[in-house]
Amino acid sequence: MSADVVIIGGGVMGSAVACFLGHDPAFTGRVLVVERDAGYARASSALSAGSIRQQFSTPANIRMSQFGFALLSDPAPWLAVDGAVPDLGLVRRAYLILAGADNGADDAAGAAGAHLAAVHAAQAEAGAQALLLDPAAMAARFAWLNTDGLAGGTLGLDGEGWFDGWALLQALKRRARAAGAVYIEDRVTGLDLSGPADGPRRVTDVRLASGGRISAGQVVNAAGPFAADIAAMAGIDLPVRPRCRSVFVFDCAHGPHDAPLVVDPTGVYMRPEGDRFICGWSPGAGDADPDSPELVVDHSQFEDRIWPALAARIPAFERLRPGASWAGHYEMNVFDANALIGAVPQVPNLLMINGFSGHGLQQAPAAGRGVAELITHGRFTSLDLGQFTPERVAAGARLVELAVI
Repeated sequence: MSADVVIIGGGVMGSAVACFLGHDPAFTGRVLVVERDAGYARASSALSAGSIRQQFSTPANIRMSQFGFALLSDPAPWLAVDGAVPDLGLVRRAYLILAGADNGADDAAGAAGAHLAAVHAAQAEAGAQALLLDPAAMAARFAWLNTDGLAGGTLGLDGEGWFDGWALLQALKRRARAAGAVYIEDRVTGLDLSGPADGPRRVTDVRLASGGRISAGQVVNAAGPFAADIAAMAGIDLPVRPRCRSVFVFDCAHGPHDAPLVVDPTGVYMRPEGDRFICGWSPGAGDADPDSPELVVDHSQFEDRIWPALAARIPAFERLRPGASWAGHYEMNVFDANALIGAVPQVPNLLMINGFSGHGLQQAPAAGRGVAELITHGRFTSLDLGQFTPERVAAGARLVELAVI
């Protein structure tokens, strides 16, 4: 087999690249997508909580999510096939991101408040719409919220909510296939390279577990939490690791069903989901967060961390009833928790679209469009995503995002 572009990984990232290649009339090549799990039973795209926010501090992160929200709001120009427009299940609802000092000291609370104000100022400068609230304003607006120990919070005013990640993945894939992309179920086991050992090299062939081989012009690493394994086949040390995240469903008839998505300073989040709620927890500084290629729900998180934090912040949840749960992967960039988009100098025809660290589903449309532009035009032509270059890893230049969840 041969292809002008071989995409390793047919999840939301790989399918977004294939979709936007198909949109560009300047691209006339053949696209082949290799996906090892055609049923997507373990795909992050299918197992994500599927939320979208504008409340980042890095302008490029904000703009990627703004494009993602525009696509979710009006998918027809991008995802319609033969006149059929997909329903992506968008629920327009704000994020409420809370800041507080764990020890309750005045100086710590002041530092938390200053951090929140700095993030809010960066968001406003980049065009994200959010309201900065002090504890009294939050208590007046959300009667069900316990504001003890909080320095303040920010509430999104537009461009936030949650959506059906599975529907987005299938819509991107359907549009990509309609434009000619071919999907095969197989597993990549190696990359053949040509060129000097001490200079730039190129991927010439992609080897498959089935024994097949694909001659490739350009290769895209969209392997999600296992992107480092693909990069290693080309001699590249990519700082992306699989991290397991558990999501829990619970009932609470008297809970705040009209609430925004609430992010507590403990790292616990919750949001309404129909007549129920879902919640989870993201490890913070000092918390264990080991690599985990397997997906196993950690039920102790709910009992030991999540429920106590929820009950303390939203007293109605003292009487919740636990329900179902599932686990999915974060493809964590352990270098700086921001995306890696573009090529690396040592293998210029191998492009990365990895390491989104929990932001991937919402940023896939913008990132996929960006990689498609690099392939077709050699540069970004819509959003400038140059800050996310993988070259920053070797240079030790971290891209600092103050609003990491």
